[in-house]
Amino acid sequence: MRKMFMAALVCVGLVTACGAQNDPVEKAAADPSAPASSSEFPMTLTNAWGQTTVEKKPVRVATVSDGDTSIALALGVVPVIVPDVEDGDPVAEYKKRAMDELGVTRLKTFDDTDGIDYEAVAAEAPDVILAVNSWEMDAGYAKLAPIAPIVTFAEKDDADTLPWQERLKTAARALGLSDRADEVIAANRRTIADAAAANPAFKDKTYTYVVIHPEQVTFMSYGDQDPGVFEDLGLRKTDNAKNYSAKKNGVSLENLDQLDADVILVTFPFGDEGLLSLSELESNKLFQSLDAVKNKRFAVVPSENTLSSSIAYPDALSSSWVVEQLTPILAKAVAGA
Repeated sequence: MRKMFMAALVCVGLVTACGAQNDPVEKAAADPSAPASSSEFPMTLTNAWGQTTVEKKPVRVATVSDGDTSIALALGVVPVIVPDVEDGDPVAEYKKRAMDELGVTRLKTFDDTDGIDYEAVAAEAPDVILAVNSWEMDAGYAKLAPIAPIVTFAEKDDADTLPWQERLKTAARALGLSDRADEVIAANRRTIADAAAANPAFKDKTYTYVVIHPEQVTFMSYGDQDPGVFEDLGLRKTDNAKNYSAKKNGVSLENLDQLDADVILVTFPFGDEGLLSLSELESNKLFQSLDAVKNKRFAVVPSENTLSSSIAYPDALSSSWVVEQLTPILAKAVAGA
């Protein structure tokens, strides 16, 4: 199964190709053309573990999470090494689009089954390491710091709550690509604004996004969760969202009424390993009693194409693709279809 739910994703047309060669290391080294002022460097960045200094505009960029890979690709940078989150599965559609735009057929990867492969990252001699989407910095920062400057978040809580736009801007500043980050954000805003304008029925509808994990039913749209595409499209979290957080997001079967909203979206990324199957959830008496379920304003979000993980953990590369995939699902749910 794809390694789902790792912060793990521009309008792809904004990604600027840097030549036609396919070797990721050579292409990364050949991409100094993106606009940046040398006066921006050296640059000292403060993060949750201290400070890091980027001496000059980076060329060789390593990433330690799928979300960081998405940031690099969204900015038009091909990393010298990335985690192998696909694990043999096809590359996510939005990532494939970006790679095609950059003329890259593959990315050099390290096996991330046991976390970051520090030796593999070091072997690529990166100028900088992107880690603004990684949950492994508590353990990993000290091991990565001797390899290259680490670009990560300013506060530890940002690992769960920092919007993708801020992650993108943090990384872009360290890469000397702030202007390009602004272009990416603006393009995504246009895509979302167009979708919202085409679906006025979304406005002010409450929603709950639910993930069926192996050990629990997870209230994923908790109070301080990055609102991502739902709220950008005009929806808003239910009042119950304030009762949940990144560290307190489990819903017992006796409390499934907590999920009720104008629209409920549920995803089953773990298949048979999930706590409940779709049929088991739909046959649950308490779930059946919810207004959203009785009025057919309940929909399943597919996980096989990475949509569910991209919704839960939005990033710079997947945002427009998520709008494209999610909007018709939401439209049917809002209409009770």
